Amino acid sequence: MAKRKGLKYEQIIEAAVKVIAEKGYHQAQVSKIAKEAGVADGTIYLYFKNKEDILVSLFKEKMGKFILDIEQEIAGVNDVKEKLYILVKRHFTQAAANHSYAIVTQLELRQSNTELRLKINDVLKDYLRLIDSILLEGKESGFFSSNLDVRLSRQMIFGTLDEVVTNWVMKGCKYDLVSLAKPVHQFLINGFAVDK
Repeated sequence: MAKRKGLKYEQIIEAAVKVIAEKGYHQAQVSKIAKEAGVADGTIYLYFKNKEDILVSLFKEKMGKFILDIEQEIAGVNDVKEKLYILVKRHFTQAAANHSYAIVTQLELRQSNTELRLKINDVLKDYLRLIDSILLEGKESGFFSSNLDVRLSRQMIFGTLDEVVTNWVMKGCKYDLVSLAKPVHQFLINGFAVDK
């Protein structure tokens, strides 16, 4: 397989997001993705093994950048409460910035086969570790309870954010998703913070 980065690679990723969002994963033929990207069908196979590889790669690319952006933004922040707010707001901002990508991640990735879901879950691990690091820091600083179950709390945070975005997608992306960051953040803080 040839190099995996560059302009054509990016064009194919963006085209795949659009086509999968419009047609659904199962109806999104490689030829349709190639046409949307403005490349020959065969060019796709210089960068990706198949349609499944495109889906996993686009999720990996977007999620990798998303995690890096959050890590960079929270790097200089000492307040755990603020770190969690940044994560919540970024989660909603990413979805709101690209409706097609939100449709792909919230609806299409879930309709995939078991093998594909395992690959997607593998990509999610870095994001879940990032949530864990915020929770652990909160425990160590005393902001969160010392007996906070990090694994369960992480599931609750991710599950809450995921469900809010899914509901927004299912309702046609018609309201301001990012405006929900503050109330959702407050809801999470109320559940995890030690009463002062």
